Amino acid sequence: MPANHILATGPLDEYSNQVLEEFGEVVFAPDTSESTLLEWIEGAIALAVRGVPPITAEIIRRSENLKIIGRTGVGYNNIDIAAATERGLPVVYTPGAGARAVAEASMTYMLALTKKLVHWNQQMKAGNWQSRFESKGGDLYGATLGIVGLGRIGQLLAKFAQPFEMRILAYDPFLKQETADSVQAQLVELDDLLAESDFICLHCPETEGSKGLISRQRLARVKQGAFLINLARGGVIESLDVILESLEEGRLAGVALDVFEPEPPDFTHPIFASDKCLTAPHQMAVTHSSMGNILRSMADDMAAHLRGERPRFVVNPEVLDRSEKTEGTTSL
Repeated sequence: MPANHILATGPLDEYSNQVLEEFGEVVFAPDTSESTLLEWIEGAIALAVRGVPPITAEIIRRSENLKIIGRTGVGYNNIDIAAATERGLPVVYTPGAGARAVAEASMTYMLALTKKLVHWNQQMKAGNWQSRFESKGGDLYGATLGIVGLGRIGQLLAKFAQPFEMRILAYDPFLKQETADSVQAQLVELDDLLAESDFICLHCPETEGSKGLISRQRLARVKQGAFLINLARGGVIESLDVILESLEEGRLAGVALDVFEPEPPDFTHPIFASDKCLTAPHQMAVTHSSMGNILRSMADDMAAHLRGERPRFVVNPEVLDRSEKTEGTTSL
């Protein structure tokens, strides 16, 4: 392993490689198991995390040379932030860089589910022309959209929904009504959102408070025939079992899942055989433009710190504040 290398858990683009190679050779781990990362991180000065491999305290502590961790995307629950903070390592991430792609994905899923695109495609290819008389699709026009988590992605989704004249509800305990007003959303309690929404889109981070947020008890309050879309984190939903139960009961008319807990999920689970469930392998934020923006943001912030400058987007800024305070005291 080269000394003072930059370890990446997945492929980077040409721009990121060029930016980071100023500080050391960029190497890619052959897999993301803990044993492999423990071996490959020895001597690394930086760690670029793609995907959701668990970055444990042991991995973080293994390299004495480690100076920074970069994370693609807005979620960082797979990284032991407490261990990084204890070591004085800033963790940079990329909020907003992929927001548009995720919001577009939510709109795509809403349209695909209510217009029954998968169903009609299957019927047509089976030669069942008469199926056109057997059921009907729905509309976004006039429907109620419930957004759980009205951050950058949620606000964009609210704007995308406005031309459809949808009523927009939002649950976000950390947001003020004036921000919701700017995207024509009404802040409500989660139970009210679930009971009134035709479409429920999850765009909240996974935290201790949001883990298992969509539980069996809460699904029992969902409006009959609603659609549920999860582009947040798999752990926000209690389990695939409770989603499948709601589909089989008819409480949910359909679901779209891009994220799972764990990842990859157990593909033998019966929900993957349901024609009411659309799935993707945690991929809907991965577009050409979004990944370019995400990788550029991460690489720029990692390089800034390695040059001694302050990065823009830091999960644990107290590490930088502490360091700057120490430097200021030393200079006196």
